[in-house]
Amino acid sequence: MKTACPLDCYDACSVIYNGKELKGDKGHPLTRGHLCYKLNHYFDYPQSTTARFKGKEITLDEALDILEEKIKESNEILHFRGSGNVGKMQAVTDLFFSAIGATLTEGSLCDAAGQLGIKQGRGKNLILPLEQIQKSELVIVWGRNIGYTNHHILPFLEGKSLVVIDPVRTNLAKNAAMHLQITPRSDLELACILARFVYMQNREDEAFIEKHTQDYSFYVDFIRSYRMVPTTDKIGVDLVDIATLAELMMDMKTVILVGNGVQKYAHGTEVVRAIDSLAAMLGLFGKEGCGVSFLGDTSAGLDDPFAVKAKRVAKPLVDFGAYDLCFIQGSNPAVTMPNSAKVRAGLQESFTVVFGLYEDETAKMADLFIPAKNFLQKNDIRFSYGHEYVELMPKLEENEKALSEYEFTNAMMNRFGLGELKPEQEYIDHFLKQLKKRGEYYLLPSFEEVPYQEGFEEPFCFIDEVEDESDLITNEYHLITPKAKNAINSQFKRDPYLYVPLSSKLHDGDRVEVVSEYGKLEMEVRLLAELRDDCILAYSGSAINYVTPDRADNWGYNAIFQDVKVSIRKVNES
Repeated sequence: MKTACPLDCYDACSVIYNGKELKGDKGHPLTRGHLCYKLNHYFDYPQSTTARFKGKEITLDEALDILEEKIKESNEILHFRGSGNVGKMQAVTDLFFSAIGATLTEGSLCDAAGQLGIKQGRGKNLILPLEQIQKSELVIVWGRNIGYTNHHILPFLEGKSLVVIDPVRTNLAKNAAMHLQITPRSDLELACILARFVYMQNREDEAFIEKHTQDYSFYVDFIRSYRMVPTTDKIGVDLVDIATLAELMMDMKTVILVGNGVQKYAHGTEVVRAIDSLAAMLGLFGKEGCGVSFLGDTSAGLDDPFAVKAKRVAKPLVDFGAYDLCFIQGSNPAVTMPNSAKVRAGLQESFTVVFGLYEDETAKMADLFIPAKNFLQKNDIRFSYGHEYVELMPKLEENEKALSEYEFTNAMMNRFGLGELKPEQEYIDHFLKQLKKRGEYYLLPSFEEVPYQEGFEEPFCFIDEVEDESDLITNEYHLITPKAKNAINSQFKRDPYLYVPLSSKLHDGDRVEVVSEYGKLEMEVRLLAELRDDCILAYSGSAINYVTPDRADNWGYNAIFQDVKVSIRKVNES
């Protein structure tokens, strides 16, 4: 029985379920029979199957009765939908909450800044097909630890000249032809210095620029404002290495794989736009074996039946305490939101409802818990932001102790006299009829074999200014918050440690207090030789969000987890 992984991951693996265990689909072009730790251990993390109110077990009908009553008593309602499952049917709940006047969220804790940067330049963010990565000669992995976040792509990098740009010497970096271990928050500057080398050698793609872009002269003025020596000092790597990378990019078919790490800052939109502008200068769009891949926009070219008009609040700026009722779906904000102390205080002030799979930190705080069905127990369809393939997710087993998002929404629509939903299959068919197909595989509606080969809908718009008023020039540590190998944010096997450089003079097992202007916490130390001396690292899903900023990027849509410096102090043990 075939389905697809529902997890918030680039790879969106095709999965075979035999009724007892999950296996990778050997025939799938990306999965190739292999699954990651998360799915291999999916059943090690027990699914919650009991509704609960104020700590007391209740039936599902009683849970919906209580929710109905509380909604009718509430003036301000928040619907906070996370990405614990990224199947398209998860958004059906928006139909109900928008209909009752609830506030929904916009933006992201993850990738909204980068998405906007791409749209400001290209107009739309098309997926870079796997075949184009395979046809490249040079692959630059920029701010993405592929071994942890989408390792199924590794076979497509075989035989390529590989360059890694990352403040951490990851395993991928150790095996790369070149590693630029830059200072965190200097990605935009690096993109501009690379562009300056291209410009100084008159190696820009003049034909592409003339035909497909606008305002190139303003971009040239912008990159020339970054002086070579002081900017390189800020980047923290040798100018010769930057020049060498520029030469490689000028001479080879180049693909740039950009990760979320580059845009977890106030100017994250401009960072990704600067990388895109460098690529446009070199004419890397619309050509075989070339391109820039961020998290592709799966909504491009899609008529979404769950798109609604509603009051919205930027996800990273949500104040849970400002609402009478908070309905949290597929998310664990007590851990994953910035400024954890503020988040938890807000959840305690509100009547909190969690509709989810697990007894996580937020679920334990909830006044009302409603168990959700897992991906094997409901119908769905999975689009990928990392490749072009779309997978069906049929219902493969029963669970009468939980609700699917469709079942929940239909029940609540009926209770509030809002009418019934269309049949579930009709929604899935609505998505299906928009897909392209190649052989037995469905492809995204926006799929193009060579993206942008016919140009952009509007001329590419180069970056020509950036507002960056960062005052992080202190002797404290840069904070890096990447994805862990065996977890997706707070799901599965979390890594709870604080990783520090050898120069910290700390030891494995030491306990330290981590402090920022936003909060503090204690963590246990692990030494990591692969870190720069000015960095510390804590994986997403750990307790590190007690010290991360509860602010949004310059455009107001994205969390900026890494736009902070922290100090650490060894805790005296009795």
